[in-house]
Amino acid sequence: MVSKLSAREKCISIICILFGVLLVFGGRSLPEVSARENSKTNLFEELKTFTDVLSVVKRDYVSDVENKKLVEGAIKGLLATLDPHSGYLDPDFYQDLQVQTKGEFGGLGIEITIKEGLLVVVAPMEGSPAEKVGVRPGDIIVKIDGKYTKEFSLVDAVKRLRGPKGSPIQISLSRKGVPELIETTIVRDNIAVRSVKSRYLGEGFGYVRVSQFMEHTADDLKTALAALRKESGSSDIRGVILDMRNNPGGLLAQAVRISDMFLKEGVIVYTDGRVDAQKQKFFAHGKGTEPDYPIVVLVNGGSASASEIVAGALKDHGRAIILGTQTFGKGSVQTITPLENGGALTLTTALYYTKSGNSIQARGVKPDIEVEAEAVSDDSVPGVPSPLSELREEDLPGAISNPSSAGQPAKEGDAIKKINKTRTIRPNLTTIDPEKEDIQVWGHRDNQFQRALDLLKTFSVFKVSQPPST
Repeated sequence: MVSKLSAREKCISIICILFGVLLVFGGRSLPEVSARENSKTNLFEELKTFTDVLSVVKRDYVSDVENKKLVEGAIKGLLATLDPHSGYLDPDFYQDLQVQTKGEFGGLGIEITIKEGLLVVVAPMEGSPAEKVGVRPGDIIVKIDGKYTKEFSLVDAVKRLRGPKGSPIQISLSRKGVPELIETTIVRDNIAVRSVKSRYLGEGFGYVRVSQFMEHTADDLKTALAALRKESGSSDIRGVILDMRNNPGGLLAQAVRISDMFLKEGVIVYTDGRVDAQKQKFFAHGKGTEPDYPIVVLVNGGSASASEIVAGALKDHGRAIILGTQTFGKGSVQTITPLENGGALTLTTALYYTKSGNSIQARGVKPDIEVEAEAVSDDSVPGVPSPLSELREEDLPGAISNPSSAGQPAKEGDAIKKINKTRTIRPNLTTIDPEKEDIQVWGHRDNQFQRALDLLKTFSVFKVSQPPST
């Protein structure tokens, strides 16, 4: 979502920016600030403390600080106190983000996350520069061009890792079982992301993997389904596996379009927030709907945001069986507001809800059939397990709670359960090429895929009953 600031909102934003500096430059160490944190004093009175802090910084800091750096630090400090998905995008990063949604950008081709303050590789993309030099899932990026990543935000890290095609970057990796840091230089390349891959499995069954939701993903999925029909030699398909494991999300409009492809009517998803403009409902339409063939949707803890919307919609409408492990739980809406300096503000403004009124936030979509990924060793990397431990929304510092549990006291033993929570594992899908892999070998290495295929072949036994319309 994109919105523009009114004159009044710009004024309020300036006030908030100024107040944010307090959060970055020593605010917590001043007794008068601590005393006021829980008081209901006027914002302008609080800004008096800000001006005091700003004056001291400008006068006494060891070196002169540019005003631009102070303001950007203020913005980042303010937004960092809200939730993990609100943040400031500087002009360069915002422009790069817009390019990425079109499916091509300059970089290394890795998905990364912050876990316990460490910059962790979730997975390298197939054929990417990172994969070619041997970067593996679970590697910790300790340094980027000689600078330690410990204090980097995710935005900072992505900004440093991306760059023009042909430019080199040196990264230092920590890998489990390897005592020394692994030093490697990677030459950036244009990363063209194919968000849809497909494979005809024989006997009228098809497989489609959606890796993320970009500008042309719905059109690409429609093309892939048409190709499966053609290869089957029939006007229809007997069943489809829709794989959205490790899919981090993307564009809401594409998630709605893909859900609409499989649903004839009813609510796909709705959003609810404080502002009326954030209260929206998205509906399915009969035109262009796929035939009512069986669908098994594969999800795991890496399935987030837009992929959870699709899985939740198909589950609530009884259109598909959801198989795998509980999804990530990223059920919040970020509105991107362009700023006059060419940057943008990304702010959490609403939460997603499925047709049944369930919020995905910090809870995710629970599969109809739970199947954990088996820790099968990756034959291409002897002795290295292919699955990864799963990190979910509720594990992120400052994550918004699920609204249905907000304000409720914690149950006895909840804290212990969280500490001792069993981590599920996710398969390393980058080691399997669905368009080329031998299906029997694939099924051996990926038990969730094999279970989904078995279900399709005996679908009459497990057929989902259509819920009554409301």
